[in-house]
Amino acid sequence: MAALEEGFTLTAVPLGSGPDGPLGVEQSDKTDQFLVTDSGRTVILYKLRGHRPADLVERRHGLFRTLSEVSDQKPLGSWSVKQGQIITCPAVCNFQTGEYIVVHDNKVLRIWNNEDVNLEKAFKATLSAEVYRIHSVQGTEPLVLFKEGAVRGLEALLAEPQQKIETVISDEEVIKWTKFFMVFRHPVLIFITEKHGNYFAYVQKFSSRVLCKYALLLGQEEKSVIQSFSMSLDRKVISLMSLSSDGCVYETLIPIHPSDPEKNQRVVRSLLLKSVVCGSARSGVAFTVLDQDHIAVLGPPPSASKECLSIWNTKFQTLQTSRELPQGTSGQLWYYGENLFILHGKFLTVIPYKCEVSSLAGALGKLKHSQDPGTHAMPHFVNWETSQGCGLGSQNSEQSKRILRRRKIEVSAQPEVPASTQLLATIQKDSEKHIEVELRKFLAVKRTPDFHTVIGDVIIGLLGRCKAEPSFYPRNPLMQLIQTHVLSYSLCPGLMEVALEKTDVQILQLCLQQFPDIPESVTCACLKIFLSIGDESLQEADINVQSASDYGDEKMEEHTEIFQNGFNPEEVNCEDCAQELNEKPQGTAEASTSCPVTLKRAALLNAILHSAYSETFLLPHLKDIPAQHITLFLQYLYFLYLKCSENATMTLPGINPPTLNQIMDWICLLLDANFTVVVMIPEAKRLLLSLYKFVKSQISICSELNKIEVSFRELQKLNQEKTNRGLYSIEVLELF
Repeated sequence: MAALEEGFTLTAVPLGSGPDGPLGVEQSDKTDQFLVTDSGRTVILYKLRGHRPADLVERRHGLFRTLSEVSDQKPLGSWSVKQGQIITCPAVCNFQTGEYIVVHDNKVLRIWNNEDVNLEKAFKATLSAEVYRIHSVQGTEPLVLFKEGAVRGLEALLAEPQQKIETVISDEEVIKWTKFFMVFRHPVLIFITEKHGNYFAYVQKFSSRVLCKYALLLGQEEKSVIQSFSMSLDRKVISLMSLSSDGCVYETLIPIHPSDPEKNQRVVRSLLLKSVVCGSARSGVAFTVLDQDHIAVLGPPPSASKECLSIWNTKFQTLQTSRELPQGTSGQLWYYGENLFILHGKFLTVIPYKCEVSSLAGALGKLKHSQDPGTHAMPHFVNWETSQGCGLGSQNSEQSKRILRRRKIEVSAQPEVPASTQLLATIQKDSEKHIEVELRKFLAVKRTPDFHTVIGDVIIGLLGRCKAEPSFYPRNPLMQLIQTHVLSYSLCPGLMEVALEKTDVQILQLCLQQFPDIPESVTCACLKIFLSIGDESLQEADINVQSASDYGDEKMEEHTEIFQNGFNPEEVNCEDCAQELNEKPQGTAEASTSCPVTLKRAALLNAILHSAYSETFLLPHLKDIPAQHITLFLQYLYFLYLKCSENATMTLPGINPPTLNQIMDWICLLLDANFTVVVMIPEAKRLLLSLYKFVKSQISICSELNKIEVSFRELQKLNQEKTNRGLYSIEVLELF
């Protein structure tokens, strides 16, 4: 359960601010004080004071606003740079010294404190490169991130302001978002870059001076522009969330300790929340993570055109609360403690909120409130050792401090439960979505020696629950486990059995590609499904079509005169066959000029062709396949042969396509098992005649090649009997 409380105005937007509003809102060294930096020349320090909504505001369209448009929140200080100068990144507080830091004109750094009145008299340092952002959190010194991706500690930078700054990111790569946080007392910086529509994540660990780069790959969604980023921490995994132009929120799991830090790695985005804002919105859109299960979203919902501020539960995929913003917003959203800062009209507005512990009853709005109305739920991501003054929770009272100390003692006293044990417990009772998230987190961290054993236990646990609960089918977690490349059929025979029951062709395709020990009976069961499933069902399935992408749904050329391997039908003494072929039966002409199956069905049949088998065990099962399906498969195999004959290498285009030997072997297998049945089907008459002509031509070609082979052997003997005949000689060889 979550709720948005009555909002109040912090300040009117300064005249110097541009159309996008303030440059930033940052917390000071006191939890109730905030630095507001406009996009012009001014930095103002505000203190959040108690407000009286009944006296100061009125309701208009369900929203609170000031009567006089003058804030009750009085500024504690204001500082400005000279006319002609411009502030280029938000001011921050150095929590170690209580001083403030700002950068103007990209390279000029200023440091001052509350006693300073004029920034011109404050400390000044001119840097050698342009600054993108200054970051400051409790427990460490501020960090300076430069536009070229390099990072410096404030003290090291001040010791030599004109030091050379290296280039980290590539040309045309632009930083879009950045975040600084602490992991077990060690500072970590993550920043996202964009280049030609592609996004990359850089994770800088300062304890080991290791910089890791990740390419953010799209999942099943179409390519879209990312409009906003946010993140949270769970154990040793960064949960990077992004709000895209399609209105959906996606999640990417990035390990803090990768297995190979030196290698550029790739991570895939997965859908977290669907349609939280209108997909056509191009501005006024932002979001931020509030705790483990809640996010705040700013932007027009799909069903409306006006901007709203809403809170969503990501665990149960539900909208918790929403408030309309009739005066519009700039798409800027800041979050500190239990306060949301947004630009509403011409005012910077503070909206307190509260989120309770996530439960199904709370997500559905049916939770009975037993909590004291004046208390708020503690945000999930709290660093108990460094959270004082970080805006992660109110900790001013002695009672709060005692609670924190008690919690810290309890946490340290409890032994840490291994991640594998937590995962095995999760799959027994939690929802499919939660299992998928936890499994992705487990797979994102560095593999342990017992990784294979854990994966086996997880797959067995999931399959056991599938049998116990017929409605439970965790499709995405099963696919994640198959793609670890550590499973086999003998380790989890029930996996393909369940997929066959559900007619899940995508999982069956993955299993055929990954498992080396699939029994022939299961291979034939997959073949039956691939040949019988409807085109509409295949259209909805997400199937890897790389093996057939270059020739699926393609028209064939008529091969009635010459094949590149030497086959010429006119030279074959088969007049009856030629007469039959020229009499093209109705309804079968198309089968000889185009691929007889769709692109996705072709990719599935290619997976069958690649599977291992024993002819002795496979033939009995092939006899159980209906004759019309055998005919369709033969037509496809004949089509593949004709595609192979189009080039001298006798290979198919595409990634990992079937080989000529595989095609010919399966043609022989199907005819051996079903010839007496297929020969009685009128639809297969033309196909069988074409295959007959093909076989007869191959016999003729082999006969001619055998004759040539004898001649070459004689030449080889003559070459071996040669003696030294001087520098020059003429020889005449007669071949009969």
